[in-house]
Amino acid sequence: MRDAYDVIYAPVITEKTSEQMEVDTIYTFIVNKHANKIEIGQAVERIWDVTVKDVRTMRYPGKQRRSQMARMSKRQAPGRRASFKKAVVQLAEGDHIELYEAG
Repeated sequence: MRDAYDVIYAPVITEKTSEQMEVDTIYTFIVNKHANKIEIGQAVERIWDVTVKDVRTMRYPGKQRRSQMARMSKRQAPGRRASFKKAVVQLAEGDHIELYEAG
C-alpha cells in the first residue's frame, strides 16, 4: 500500500471547483496515474479525517507543445506536456476539507 501523500499530489482550485466545494462538498485533486479509486478514497480519508462517499477519475493525455516562435522557426520544437490523472471526490454530508483560508 502506498503512502497517502504518494497518491494525492495537489488540489485543483478553479472557479468551477470552488463552487462545487461550497455547494456540494465535491473536491478535485491531481493524483498518481497508477492509483485506483479505492486508494484515492482511503488517502483522502487518512489525510483529512473525513468520510468519502464517491470517487470519480479522469485521465488526461499530454498534448503536443508548440514552439515559441512557430512562424519564424523552420521546424516545431519537440516535446509534450505531461499527462495526468484527476480525481473528483464527493464527501459525506457534513464533512468539509479546509484547503485554503479565505480572507
